[in-house]
Amino acid sequence: MARTSFVAGNWKMNTNKATAVELAKAVAKGAPTRVDVGVAPPFVYLHAVGQALAGSKVLLGAQDVYFEKNGAFTGEISVEMLKDLGVRFCLTGHSERRHVIGESSALVARKAEAVYAGGLILIHCVGEKLEQRDANQTLQVVQAQLNELSRKMDDPARMVIAYEPVWAIGTGRNATDQQAQEVHAFIRQTLGTMWNKDYADRVRIQYGGSMKPENAKSLTSQTDVDGGLIGGAALKADAFLAIVNAAK
Repeated sequence: MARTSFVAGNWKMNTNKATAVELAKAVAKGAPTRVDVGVAPPFVYLHAVGQALAGSKVLLGAQDVYFEKNGAFTGEISVEMLKDLGVRFCLTGHSERRHVIGESSALVARKAEAVYAGGLILIHCVGEKLEQRDANQTLQVVQAQLNELSRKMDDPARMVIAYEPVWAIGTGRNATDQQAQEVHAFIRQTLGTMWNKDYADRVRIQYGGSMKPENAKSLTSQTDVDGGLIGGAALKADAFLAIVNAAK
């Protein structure tokens, strides 16, 4: 089944207001129409970046969210707040939230449910650490993280999975084409079991581990790789757009 590739830039805790706007404008100007493109700036620049993207096809995204709608949750941001700023997609389960911030699987699941229930596109991140890969636990880890998703999430157009091997994020290492395809195929097979084959065939699965212009074409040419979740390379418009243009 033909799927439109989706390449999203996760800017993490980088940029200031001026550089965020400059980067957003450059991406909006150079993004092709045949690939879905999105950027996820820091919370404090969502409004400014949203204005810079106005009139373009580039989707505005958020890096995180809290699962409650409102209340006494100091420092947190709700789905409704994100939607009020024009946010279209949101990440959950990013490895840095899991392994640096210390989010539990239960918390990740509640956030994913809130994103989907709120009508946003969910980019749910899964992936193993180096010691888990070395112990041949990759598929078990990915399976457990996919189980954080509710079977009520029945619209494949709003479900995106990002496979990000933790050992390949920001390290300059990346999974080989074969390693990426193996896990992506497993994810699609698992989604077929959790929902059904038609659903699984429609879900886009991004690769998110040190994808760069030099390896983007070979990675995205794999059968089950439908774009990328880009970190460091997303902070430079030329590099990010080269990845976008390499996507099938």
